Amino acid sequence: MKYLLLASSLASLGLAADVDKREGGPSALEAFYESENDSLARYTLIALACTAMLYGTWQLGVHFIAHLRRLSTFGDDRQRYFVPANEIYASLKRYLIYAPLFHNRHNREFQLSQAINMGNLPSRMHGLLVIGIVAMNVVVCVVTVPYAAQEETTAGIIRNRTGTMATVNLIPLVILAGRNNPLIAMLRVPFDTWNLLHRWLGRIVVLEALAHTFAWAIPKAQEAGWSIVGEAIQGSMFILSGLVASCAMTAILLHSPSPIRHAFYETFVHLHFAIVAVCMGFLWIHLNGMIAQRYLLASIILWALERLVRLIFLAYRNFGYDPTKATVEVMPGDAMRITLCLARPWKFRPGQHIYLYIPAVALWTSHPFSVAWSDTEDAISHEKTLPMANHDLLHAPHRTTLSLLVRRRTGMTDKLFQYAANSLGSRVTLRAFAEGPYGSLHSMDSYGTTMLFAGGVGISHQVPFVRHLVEGFAEGTVATRRLTLVWIIQSPEHLEWIRPWMTSILAMDRRREVLRIMLFVTRPRNTKEIQSPSATVQMFPGRPNIDTLVSMEVENQVGAMGVLVCGNGSLSDDVRHVCRKRQSGSNIDFFEESFSW
Repeated sequence: MKYLLLASSLASLGLAADVDKREGGPSALEAFYESENDSLARYTLIALACTAMLYGTWQLGVHFIAHLRRLSTFGDDRQRYFVPANEIYASLKRYLIYAPLFHNRHNREFQLSQAINMGNLPSRMHGLLVIGIVAMNVVVCVVTVPYAAQEETTAGIIRNRTGTMATVNLIPLVILAGRNNPLIAMLRVPFDTWNLLHRWLGRIVVLEALAHTFAWAIPKAQEAGWSIVGEAIQGSMFILSGLVASCAMTAILLHSPSPIRHAFYETFVHLHFAIVAVCMGFLWIHLNGMIAQRYLLASIILWALERLVRLIFLAYRNFGYDPTKATVEVMPGDAMRITLCLARPWKFRPGQHIYLYIPAVALWTSHPFSVAWSDTEDAISHEKTLPMANHDLLHAPHRTTLSLLVRRRTGMTDKLFQYAANSLGSRVTLRAFAEGPYGSLHSMDSYGTTMLFAGGVGISHQVPFVRHLVEGFAEGTVATRRLTLVWIIQSPEHLEWIRPWMTSILAMDRRREVLRIMLFVTRPRNTKEIQSPSATVQMFPGRPNIDTLVSMEVENQVGAMGVLVCGNGSLSDDVRHVCRKRQSGSNIDFFEESFSW
């Protein structure tokens, strides 16, 4: 009410004129609402920060419980305490945290054809976050606006409010887009979720920019016709720069739908960055001297800082006496095994991924790949001469090797596959750059029972967990007592993808006591070729019954149960559905590894 009275009194005194009708400064009413807009912008950032802190507090509680579970490693009987489910938390996981937006479909993509991908549906938790962000922006844009004042005054306040909000939202928009987003590690939220919020924040920014533009243009057109709008654009760099920035934002929205983004991803990325740069440049001119320019400056600094950090680490990790190289081997089933010999040693953890640059086939573009295996070797072994003494062996430098399993798709992976296939022995070594590592948000160390589901090349994400948990079981450092790997492949030939790594795992100490491997071949040439090597490594024709497999583990469950899936959308949704259905019976945590863009 106080804002309505203030606006009415100021308007009656003739102080509500536009900036271009004053002698050089804003009116008293506009000065008041500029300060009000700045306050609301700050409240918006504070609200987002408080939401992040609240979720961070929740995560601290989750990790404290996980720590208690891991302490139960010192006695198997103690893990019985973690088998029953907490009814309240189980209901929360079933109906909110793990639940798709509708029914059972979440990660399975909507496709009009093999070339047209319409994206997927968010989960209910993601949906609530999106609705909350949209609602907050709508409320902030319309609250305290004096609708009882003159029409020109109301439009001017809405114009300035939406413009300020479009600018302030650039700060979280830039933060969420970065690979080095600090919130990923702080809140243990995957990049996939931040990418979803980035897309929705981008849509909000564009809509606010359009509302800002029309709130300026329509009152002028109603007053003196559209011709005066054109004259104002031509005669003012302030107006022209704002219009160009709004048009650039609209162009970003129009070229970002899922079908275009998936069909022409590399073109989309480069065009996206170019248009963003144009938008930022003209927006800086438009906001010259205004309070909102500080928010734009903050977003530009954050964007530049993230890029600089990436560039520094990329150079540090890949340049040295012997720079990073990638050996690409063509494998059966349109797959490649890529072994990176890194310039500097890395510390790798299960679940991490890297971004790979291979300039020979993709110039400066990069793509994310899960790290399937890591090892160290003596750098001196690459030299032509042998060490002359034991002292040389003991002090020889070590090099880290990372191995990736990559399926041939389109774009970079197709070019790389053809390059290697046309080389001698279907093998080629190329100069490469590795950026990372990123990820490792899912720790399975605290679960007495662990199930790992993989579909196709999704096995590259699960192999490091198998290796780590079997080793931890032998050393007594993890709670794992039952470990089951379920891998779904189309042909037995695909076993060659991970044969050297699995051979090492099967030879590990006490492996038979904890690990069981179940291989499902969906398209065998002959059922006679499906033979189980041993009781702990079994092969089956056809697709698995996820419900039956999970039920078998629940019946023999030791401690809390963790289920991790990495595969196509259909497999992820099936495993999610079964885990949700069994929440009331036992303590089951579900994790999904996916990357959407």
